[in-house]
Amino acid sequence: MKTRVYLFVLVCLLGWGLMFSVFSQPVSAQGAKPASIRLVYGNQNPETGWEVTNCSKPWIQKVKEATKGVVDIQGHYAQSLFKGTDALEAIKGGQADLGFIAMGFFPGVASLSEVITLPFLPIPSSEAAGAVLWQLCEKFPSMQKQYAGIKVLNFIGLGPFVWIGRDKAIKTIADFKGLKLRSLGGPPTDMLKALGAVPVFMGINDVYLNIEKGVIDGALLPWEAMLSYKPYEIAKNFTYAPFHQAFFLIGMNEKKWNSLSPDVQKQIMSVSGRNGSAWWSYEMSDRTFEEGRKIVKSKGTQMIEFTPPPDEIEKWRKVGGEPTWDKWVKDNEAKGFKEAKEVLDTTVKMLKEYKK
Repeated sequence: MKTRVYLFVLVCLLGWGLMFSVFSQPVSAQGAKPASIRLVYGNQNPETGWEVTNCSKPWIQKVKEATKGVVDIQGHYAQSLFKGTDALEAIKGGQADLGFIAMGFFPGVASLSEVITLPFLPIPSSEAAGAVLWQLCEKFPSMQKQYAGIKVLNFIGLGPFVWIGRDKAIKTIADFKGLKLRSLGGPPTDMLKALGAVPVFMGINDVYLNIEKGVIDGALLPWEAMLSYKPYEIAKNFTYAPFHQAFFLIGMNEKKWNSLSPDVQKQIMSVSGRNGSAWWSYEMSDRTFEEGRKIVKSKGTQMIEFTPPPDEIEKWRKVGGEPTWDKWVKDNEAKGFKEAKEVLDTTVKMLKEYKK
C-alpha cells in the first residue's frame, strides 16, 4: 500500500515538474510573439500631404503587417525631428532610426546614384527610375559603398520635374537666361547653368515664400511637391519637359539595422527593395503626375500650361543635357570611379528595357 502511495506521489511530482518546465520556458521557445520593436521615423513632408498619406503611412503599415506587428514605426512629420537638409546626418547619427532622405540636398555624397538625375534620360516612368536605381546598386558595389552608415530600404524616383513660375514662362531656350530658379544640387544644377539660368539651392519648405517674395523667379518641382506645398497658389506658369528626375530614399541607421534579427530584416525587405522602390516611386510620382493637374484645376486654380515642341526640346537637350552627362562621367572618374561610363550606359539600357 505504502509503495503505491509513494509511486502516486512521485508521478504527481514528476507531472508538476514537467508542467513547470514547459511554462517557465522563454517566450520565444514556445513560438509566441517576440517583443515589440519601436522605431522612430523622421520625414520633412507635411503629415496631410500627398507623400505621407499615400506612401509613408501605407508603407509603415506594410512593415507592421510583414513583421506580424512586431515592428512599430512611429512617424514624425513636417520637419519636427530635423530639417530635410539635415536628414542624412540626422539618421546616420541616430537622431531617428530611419527616415525620408531627399538626396538632392546632399550633392556628391552618392554621386554614382545621381546618374538617375541626369537630364533628358529615356525614363519611361518614375516607377522605372526607382526600380532601376535599386538594380544598379545591386550591380555596382561602389554605389553601395557611398551609403556608409545608412541601410537603404527603398529608392524613390521622382519626376519629371516641371517648371513653375509666377510672372515668367519658359517657352524657348532664350527664356532661361538669368532666371533665378530653385534647384536641387548635382546634375540638375549643372543643367540649369548650361541653359543660362541661375540655380538657387534651398529646401522645398522655403520655395513658396521665396517665389511669393520674388527672391526666385520660379522652381523646378515634381507634382508631388505641387500638391504637398501648394506653390500653384502663387505661380501659374507651367512648362512640361523632361528636365530631370530626383531621387530620394528611405534609409535606416546602419547600426540600428544590424541590431535587428535576420528574420525581422527579411520581413522588412519583403515590402522594400526593388519592388518597394517601384511601388513607392509610382505612388509618390507617377500617380501625382496623372492626378495632380486634375486636383489643382478642381480648386479653380488658373494654370497657364506649355509643352515645347520636339525641336525646341532637342535644343535644350543639346545645350543642357549632353554636356551634363559628359561632366557627370568626368567628375566621377576624377573621384576614382572608373566605371562611371559603364554605370551611365547600364542605366540607359535598363531604363529602355524596364519591365514591371
